[in-house]
Amino acid sequence: MFDLSGKCAIVTGSTRGIGLAIAQALIALGAQVVISSESAADTARVAADLGMPGMACDVTDDAAQAALVDFALARCGRLDILVCNAGITGRPGTFADLAMDDYAQVMAINLRSQVVLCNLALPHIAAAPGGAGAAVLVASLAGLRGNGRINAYALAKAGVAQLARNLAVEWGPRGVRVNAVSPGFVATELSQPLLDNADFMARRMAMTPLRRPGTPAEIAGAVAFLASPAAGFVTGHNLVADGGTLISDGS
Repeated sequence: MFDLSGKCAIVTGSTRGIGLAIAQALIALGAQVVISSESAADTARVAADLGMPGMACDVTDDAAQAALVDFALARCGRLDILVCNAGITGRPGTFADLAMDDYAQVMAINLRSQVVLCNLALPHIAAAPGGAGAAVLVASLAGLRGNGRINAYALAKAGVAQLARNLAVEWGPRGVRVNAVSPGFVATELSQPLLDNADFMARRMAMTPLRRPGTPAEIAGAVAFLASPAAGFVTGHNLVADGGTLISDGS
């Protein structure tokens, strides 16, 4: 039910953190994974470490995303799985203090890029031999709750979850499943400043029934499930992997 042998996947933002863990999980299930990030050096290093093809891609560049899909098809001969993971948080602050240039960049990387890449990739996934392809869009718990500090990010991630629902309706008749994953607070290199903040951690863990941050591997497991035959009847879903934060009243 979890065998991805013979499948080809693209994972954006896959040179560190959650994206790297996703790539490793799909590889462990037998998939060939195209490694990608905007850094050519990081992409080459991780691709070599994993023994996989890699191509640098700035997801704000539509032509670069088209080239990434073409690269995957040339290297694998098919495309079965797309994981849109690349994203940035942007500058923290309220909407009242929002710099519109930062807002534009956050929306471009976190939401618009996923629209473009899905439009480029899903026709090829639908045409793959054997069918049953899938896309998994990485959203966020921030898109499901009110947030006073990462407003543009939260807005973009809410859009990602809706994008998954819309694309599930659009592509379901052609055998392509589209789902989202919404991670909660995860221990990564980027979250290290928060992990080191004792006051923040005390507040946040009190709101989380499991009383700990998640790990990149745990988010990767959720993505791997949605990409695998085990989730063959799951589409348009937003799988929340947050240790229970969303459902907790903090008591």
